[in-house]
Amino acid sequence: MQRPRATPQANETTESGAALPLLLNPVLAQQGAYPLLRLDERRRELEKKGAELFDFGTGDPREPTDEKIRQALRDGVPEVSRYPSTAGKRDLREAFCGWMQRRHNVALDPESEVLPATGSKEAIFHAPLALLHHSHPRRGVTYGTPGYPVYELGTLFAGGEALPVGLRKEGGFLLTPEAVDPRRTRILWINYPHNPTGARATYEYLEEVAAFCHAHDILLFSDECYNEIYSGEPPPSILEITTKRTLAFCSLSKRSGMTGYRSAMMAGDPELIAALKKLRPSIGVATQSFVQDAATIAWTDDEHVEERRRVFGEKRALFTQFFEKAGLEYLRTDVSFYLWITVPGGDDEAYALRLMEEGIIVAPGRAFGSGGEGYVRVALVPGIEDCRLAIERWGELEAQT
Repeated sequence: MQRPRATPQANETTESGAALPLLLNPVLAQQGAYPLLRLDERRRELEKKGAELFDFGTGDPREPTDEKIRQALRDGVPEVSRYPSTAGKRDLREAFCGWMQRRHNVALDPESEVLPATGSKEAIFHAPLALLHHSHPRRGVTYGTPGYPVYELGTLFAGGEALPVGLRKEGGFLLTPEAVDPRRTRILWINYPHNPTGARATYEYLEEVAAFCHAHDILLFSDECYNEIYSGEPPPSILEITTKRTLAFCSLSKRSGMTGYRSAMMAGDPELIAALKKLRPSIGVATQSFVQDAATIAWTDDEHVEERRRVFGEKRALFTQFFEKAGLEYLRTDVSFYLWITVPGGDDEAYALRLMEEGIIVAPGRAFGSGGEGYVRVALVPGIEDCRLAIERWGELEAQT
């Protein structure tokens, strides 16, 4: 008896020899091509020509990482390498709890209420995997747009329903509880100080959001990656309000100049932390032991952070003075290292391209989702002198219009 021929699978060929298309996760398939191809292509052309470029596009600061942190990393490299634990070292968890007590006056249990991550991006992406049920009628994740794209991507890969809420300048780019559908929302993301706008939230706003989430049994996730970059009053943490059904995501990337170390902490509700502890060994995202040693020093020390705040404040002042002089409209802020500029003429991609021709790289607002059109984001990444040079070129461009 002849056996039936198996159906060809992806990467196989048909009888004619033609290759079948590769089957992708539908979330990947729907992403499509990079949306700002003109900018990307023009940048590569300018780099090949050796043009001097000042990159304010990617939020990756250039200030050196403090020597104490770098030395701890070097000292922590073991002679024999061993797998790190998902829960992380006790010293690291205690150091973070010490910082949370000093900075936010919040007491946390290092055993049950904190968990390290390999950067906040990884933690944000993976959190819905543990806390969404793909077949449950309430599997929505609400987040603001424009905003950090990973809230949406983590939701979709976890089988959740993405529920973006438009943020508006008139509302201070705050995600208001009135815009959240409690019948569909399981998780609510907030992010203040905000990426990409630099908007800040008050303690009273956080109280309102927390009360809404408690009333509707919504998990509240607060991305606090930029909480330590400020010039005025320190931004509050959601954990100052509550830990019930709540998590804060805190990072050393901007606080301590450790973007390449990939080190962050998740903190809050013990039940949520326990769920993440159960998930994360399967993913293989335990932080390397020597990075944990460096992170322990970073969370313990506040002096190096004060210097970073001073530098970012100086950069912010340089640009805001220029914007005022040039008549450019921008969101006034004293937190984060992002500035959100309203584009003359309204076409953010075209304006970013014009700036690129002058050697100034900025991020078009549309790269951060719906509602970002008509703005550009300036990340205060280059050094002080490069900021001055870029401002001079930008000023010449504005003088021509």
